[in-house]
Amino acid sequence: MTSVAEAAEEFLSHHRIAVTGVSRHAEDHGANVVYQRLKQCGYQTFAINPHADQVEGDPAYPSLAAVPGGVEAVVIGTRADRAMGTVKEAESLGITDVWMHRSFGSGSVDDAAAAYCREHGMTVIAGGCPLMFGKTSDGGHRMMCTLMKFTGKVPRKV
Repeated sequence: MTSVAEAAEEFLSHHRIAVTGVSRHAEDHGANVVYQRLKQCGYQTFAINPHADQVEGDPAYPSLAAVPGGVEAVVIGTRADRAMGTVKEAESLGITDVWMHRSFGSGSVDDAAAAYCREHGMTVIAGGCPLMFGKTSDGGHRMMCTLMKFTGKVPRKV
């Protein structure tokens, strides 16, 4: 098994990252926060929302397959019951790095979708947030990461 810090470093080594669940109405949407922060840190980010043509002033795409040039990794920020569809699409496109976002509550983590990833040779971080690690992190997210490892909301191993 790999530590979550090592898996996060690998995930964040990608440059083209899709974020699912980015909303047209940004207030209080974790996916929007992740999308904007990755973008601010120099990542090429792609908003995935099948119900919008534009979010956060940027083009939105209905699926991972619709992103011109493809992506290298995906953050799942939708309801957990939509995670399986996303991981199956990612697997069909050769995307092997998946992050299921979760801070409080169940977030986007679906245990069956995480198992599917592992069974198909994909690396999945099932919990936590990319903003808790590396150059995307800030003090608040790092503190939440430490606390959430104790509650199991951030896995220690992937």
